[in-house]
Amino acid sequence: MAGRIPQAFLDDLLDRVDIVEVIDRRVKLKKSGKNYSARCPFHEERSPSFSVNPDKQFYYCFGCGAGGNALTFLMEYENLEFPQAVENLASNAGMTIPREPSRGGHDAAQQEVSNKPLYALMERVSTFYQQQLRNHPQAHRAVDYLKARGLSGEIAKQFGLGFAPPGWDSLHSGLGGGDELRELLIKTGMLVKNESGRVYDRFRDRVVFPIHDRRGRVIAFGGRVLGDDKPKYLNSPETEIFHKGRELYGLYQARQNTRKLDRILVVEGYMDVIALAQHGISYATATLGTATSNTHLDRVYRLCPEVVFCFDGDEAGRKAAFRALEAALPCMEDGRQAKFLFLPEGQDPDDAVRGGGQAHFEALLGKAVPLETFLFDAVAQGLDLASLDGRARMSKLALPYVRQLPEGVYRQLMFQALAQRTGLELSSLMLLEAPSPAPTDALPDYGPESDYEPPADYDGPPGPDQAQHEPPQPARFTHQAPAKGYSNLAQAAIALVLHQPDIAQLVSPDLQDGTDEVGGNDGQLLRELLQLLHRRPESSTAMLLGHWYGTDEGKLLSRLAGQERLIPATAIEQQFVDTMTALAHLPHKSKLAAQVDKLKLTNYAEMSELEKQRLKDLLQEKLQRDALRNKPKG
Repeated sequence: MAGRIPQAFLDDLLDRVDIVEVIDRRVKLKKSGKNYSARCPFHEERSPSFSVNPDKQFYYCFGCGAGGNALTFLMEYENLEFPQAVENLASNAGMTIPREPSRGGHDAAQQEVSNKPLYALMERVSTFYQQQLRNHPQAHRAVDYLKARGLSGEIAKQFGLGFAPPGWDSLHSGLGGGDELRELLIKTGMLVKNESGRVYDRFRDRVVFPIHDRRGRVIAFGGRVLGDDKPKYLNSPETEIFHKGRELYGLYQARQNTRKLDRILVVEGYMDVIALAQHGISYATATLGTATSNTHLDRVYRLCPEVVFCFDGDEAGRKAAFRALEAALPCMEDGRQAKFLFLPEGQDPDDAVRGGGQAHFEALLGKAVPLETFLFDAVAQGLDLASLDGRARMSKLALPYVRQLPEGVYRQLMFQALAQRTGLELSSLMLLEAPSPAPTDALPDYGPESDYEPPADYDGPPGPDQAQHEPPQPARFTHQAPAKGYSNLAQAAIALVLHQPDIAQLVSPDLQDGTDEVGGNDGQLLRELLQLLHRRPESSTAMLLGHWYGTDEGKLLSRLAGQERLIPATAIEQQFVDTMTALAHLPHKSKLAAQVDKLKLTNYAEMSELEKQRLKDLLQEKLQRDALRNKPKG
């Protein structure tokens, strides 16, 4: 029997999905400063109070208090149970959901793996390669190559181009060396370990192109050789953070350059993307050594309504274009467009835009062939459409493709267009569209998850102590208006941690122990939050919200995460340390004040000499503490 979903997988899932895309598919978002806003889907309102933070990957409504991460949004908006929401996100991300044994085993003690160190390392690698392009003694060869291709220093900087020096150990030694670093570099695919155990740089003597995910993180590299080595172009292998079937080179830069994308151009090479961007075509992307997939297109169509595929006009280019067409068909919902641009044989987009400039290339784009024209022309190739047999054969060849289109107006128009081309009546063509039911043994095998039901022993998402809690039944439009601001120092500290989770590492054990006497639910929540972050320092804001989802503590965390406008823009670390120090002193301060108040209630004339001295000492201690607290810093 299947067990619970591992927490490490849930964290990885939240790390890969983009909450802006998840929500924008269901509620239209508008850019508002660094965040996105909309009218809240969970309560009636006239002006937008619903905010989505792309950096911290959470949403919050200042009107009703709804808040959480991508998983909680799906659960509440679509009224899904926890497993179904996970399946929805995982399916769109192309991930397979693992299951832990429900009973027995050592899974509870298994170390949870995070990809955060891999992302951080890849940023270091990218910086190293860029530095080598500026400083390495042989970098002039890479610079000469880029200049010969017509690239400027500005465009090279925009795309983070770098230079992988010659040699077998340039990267590892250049980053400081060490066994732990070597293992991480192997894990990211930047080092190769052969069968004999020898370890060496994957990229050597190449211009390198960092590949970014949708959130701008470096996840892989491509490299173009400068000498005679083969292959000419080399890509990173698949890793835990890089899946080439889901990523498009240049998509992140396209989104950065243009706030609202009207179209996206899909080409075949890194240099095509960069050359087009330099000439003002800032919406070009490229697949990474794979054919265009449904996953690629699903992601693109969330951003804009039109995709133009650009290929060479030779036989290989047309075959690649038809594979792209097959991937596009299931994505062609009403309002979406796909077009195909075929360049003269032997010419690529880099040549075309450098030869004629932006206006020339955009004129070529204006002549791109619509999907329906390309499809019908391709299946009709070699057929005599003047004959009844030729038209019948065209109908038979075209129908399987038209059937892949989603239900809607576009699909109906495609049937009408096919009817006009073949001379068949539309009603007759529609009858041909419905095939006889397939025999049972011909149905595809989707595996055991095709009839998925929540496991009988499923008891909800893990809480902060890894215990299991029953997931709440989401109820829409029932959120109550939240309180504003912070009620106490513990809440202020929690808000700072949610704003920047890695500051939890600034708390020494002594300082954390000092908060043990801070009472109330807020003090307890702060301690649990810090304990979780010390156990799992890679946790993001979205992950933290997920741990307490469906609880009263979760509602408070969502509210405090949403109060980011109250967080100081600078000196967050110092603000947090000061707050934690004040919290650590709070219990003693409270006891001190209580003792002073108790002695003050006693008639001074009736005090013993010992009590008088005690009051004097307490007042002196209180004055010293107040002076120390109010002393200017620096």
